[in-house]
Amino acid sequence: MSTFLVILHGLLAVALLGSITHQAIAVVWPARSKAGFVNAYRSVSSRVYVNANIVLFLIVAFLGGYIYPIYRVWVRTYLENARLFPAVGSFEIKEQFISIGLGLLPLYWLVWRRPDPASDSARTAVTLMLCFIVWFGFIVGHILNNIRGFFGL
Repeated sequence: MSTFLVILHGLLAVALLGSITHQAIAVVWPARSKAGFVNAYRSVSSRVYVNANIVLFLIVAFLGGYIYPIYRVWVRTYLENARLFPAVGSFEIKEQFISIGLGLLPLYWLVWRRPDPASDSARTAVTLMLCFIVWFGFIVGHILNNIRGFFGL
């Protein structure tokens, strides 16, 4: 069951990663036309992604919290015994970033609720912060999962 939950957590994290990255690119680098693949990628309505990003972030964070005891008991113990302290520390930082991201979600929803030109910089900043948090969490989680698989945990 735990393997299924880890895989589900990873798949939903990939969906969140794609969604928040697509929105961040459209916010930072808007397209003037839809001609070509890159312009079509950039010309999406960024507002459409807000609710999906919030729901995905909450689900991924909840699943991560649910499977956390497995990591804490089995994987982290091995990493500490193997003296892989950078891996353990990076996961600790990931936890803090995810907590900050959970705290940013109400602000994220608020600045995207009724977009106006006065809050463009706030929308951009909050979206980029969440994008960074999601990328950091994904990369750290992926690396730790690879370490876990490599050592047969």
